[in-house]
Amino acid sequence: MTDVSIIVLDFGSQYTQLIARRLREDKIYCEILPYHASLETIKAKNPKGVILSGGPSSVYNKDAYEVDKGVYAMGIPILGICYGMQRIAVDFGGSVVRSNHHEYGKAELTIINAGENCSPLLKDCDDERVVWMSHSDKVDVLPEGFVPIATSANSPYAAIANEEKRVYAMQYHPEVQHSEEGYLMLRNFAKNICGVTEKWKMEHFLKQQIASIRERVGTGKVLCGLSGGVDSSVVAAMLYEAIGDQLVPVFVDNGLLRKGEREEVEKVFKINLKVPLITIDAVDHFLGKLAGVSDPETKRKIIGHAFIEEFEKEAKKHDGIKFLAQGTLYPDVIESVSVNGPSEVIKSHHNVGGLPDWMDFELIEPLRELFKDEVRKIGLELGLPASMINRHPFPGPGLAIRIMGDVNVPDLTILREADVILLDELKASGYYASTWQAFVVLLNVKSVGVMGDNRTYDNTVAVRVVEAVDGMTATFAHLPHDLLERISRRIINEVDGINRVVYDISSKPPATIEWE
Repeated sequence: MTDVSIIVLDFGSQYTQLIARRLREDKIYCEILPYHASLETIKAKNPKGVILSGGPSSVYNKDAYEVDKGVYAMGIPILGICYGMQRIAVDFGGSVVRSNHHEYGKAELTIINAGENCSPLLKDCDDERVVWMSHSDKVDVLPEGFVPIATSANSPYAAIANEEKRVYAMQYHPEVQHSEEGYLMLRNFAKNICGVTEKWKMEHFLKQQIASIRERVGTGKVLCGLSGGVDSSVVAAMLYEAIGDQLVPVFVDNGLLRKGEREEVEKVFKINLKVPLITIDAVDHFLGKLAGVSDPETKRKIIGHAFIEEFEKEAKKHDGIKFLAQGTLYPDVIESVSVNGPSEVIKSHHNVGGLPDWMDFELIEPLRELFKDEVRKIGLELGLPASMINRHPFPGPGLAIRIMGDVNVPDLTILREADVILLDELKASGYYASTWQAFVVLLNVKSVGVMGDNRTYDNTVAVRVVEAVDGMTATFAHLPHDLLERISRRIINEVDGINRVVYDISSKPPATIEWE
């Protein structure tokens, strides 16, 4: 596809990809480009509108990120979000200052001239709905020709517009789930203001990727690392659809898996899908490298390097392997390093960042700019079983990042047993299907307890169950107290070495879903 309906210019926001995702949900095709993309590059896409994303910078900084001013002269609608709004304000002659009243989290939006006379950006939006703010700067003086179209308690210019030039801006983030009618505002911009009528579906993405993989791979072979999770399973199925027997699927048992994980993976791929899965026992290799290591970033890097070593070793056993495939998703990428912009690094992921210089493989990551729910849609399109597609996410580094401290066999055993109980109870109660992710974390904290008449001094575990749509934001699951009590009682009674269970009630942000 040459023409792109909407271009999103990325200034480094953690939420940039959500903008594209919301538009895709409305079957509007869009692409993300770095904020510094040239005017020629943008024009070549023939967009009907441009969105300027949020970002961590401040427009009044000496090295502030800037957009090619020619974008404003293209004669197409422009929408700025958060930093994008402040960028527009300054570029059109207004001013931005540091605010005395910061806004983070939920705010109530008041629409000016709510109803039929409101701005087309806010058409059909209800007044006094919740939006998501995340800013410490504010527009101080509006540029000439701009007027406020919405306010909040701390933002007299929560949304502004120059209807004549078709330039709009919002201080809040309409792309996140917490902005109650943000999706409608983005739809209004794309369809009503930009005039987008073309429909795009995930099936289109799948066909494009299969064709791209065939062209790129040619007669070569692809080694695909399988974990049994949704991401790698979809990648494997996509590759098999594209290149058939040129695929070499490999499962590495790194000793960091949940209880029964290896057996389940082998059953699904070898028996159910008839895929000639190669299983590598690398438990000693991984645990040996992790011995005595407690820093989470170091753990992730060690695990990533060890995976690469195992894949390279296996590749030497086969002729013609030129490519390595991974199930990298956009949330992994954006928390490690922005795909197309300057986003702040939150944490590194073992499967993000490319291959080391000494590896003679090309990397294939067909899901790199997709979210989990989009990947699940593709998996169903490929005919994968719903039981596999609907599995909760499981991190590539496995249980290593759910142990707060060094990784060892006794702690892994304790964590596996506790994790099984949690998942069993959630499935039995029906909450597994309605939640995004659930797991147990073994803390580096011991506390005093009483079992029978004896004093204990044992481990504490945290239970983490969250609700989310895309993994970029999440809230803790409001599980019934009797269910939480049953989970706690079973873990303490059935798992030796644990005498205290706590429930994590933090949301993302400010926390992440995983603890490390």
